[in-house]
Formats: sequence, C-alpha cells, structure tokens
Amino acid sequence: MFTVEYYENDDGSYPAEEFILAQNDKMKAKLFRLLELLELKGNDLREPYSKSLGDGIFEIRAQSGSDITRVLYFFVIGKKVILTNGFVKKTQKTPQEEIAIAKIRRDCYLKRKEL
Repeated sequence: MFTVEYYENDDGSYPAEEFILAQNDKMKAKLFRLLELLELKGNDLREPYSKSLGDGIFEIRAQSGSDITRVLYFFVIGKKVILTNGFVKKTQKTPQEEIAIAKIRRDCYLKRKEL
C-alpha cells in the first residue's frame, strides 16, 4: 500500500488538493477514486489511469463527459506519492509549464526532507 500526500507550499497551501476540491462533484469523485487506486497499485498503476511524463513525473488521468483533468505527482522512497499540481486539459499534450511546476515542487520537497 502506498501513502498519497499533497505537496505543501511554503505558505501552507496545498495546490493539488485545492485544485481537486475546486472541481465539480462528479470529477472530484473520479479523482478521489483514482487516488485510491494509486494508493493500492502505486507504481504499477498504468494507462488509462496513470501515465509517465518522463523524468519521474506522472499524471493521474480523469475524464467526466468532455471535461478532462490531470493531477501530477512523483514517488518518494518508502512507498509515498506526492501530488504536486493539477490542471484542466485543453490541448492534446500536457503543457510543459505544468510539468515544470511538478519538477520544481519535487526538487523543493526533496530539499526540505534533506534538512
């Protein structure tokens, strides 16, 4: 079993959690179900539910009707998953800015853990 946690900004906010909670009820339910699946399967979770974006960043993939959302995350030693950010998908490819945010938050998270 894996533990899923939200990345915490320096100001105490949790961007991925805030994103998920801002979605409509149907999308929220889908995302929470996918996060439960992620807890159970961890790095064995594959498409269509999860996809590697490269360099250790992954996305949870949810769709409700025509709405498509993604929540980005990374793994930490000790069977831990850290959710970094989420976005509503409007294009075919995941925006590079969203991947960059996930990488920056991963680096910050790992630096904090070293202290």
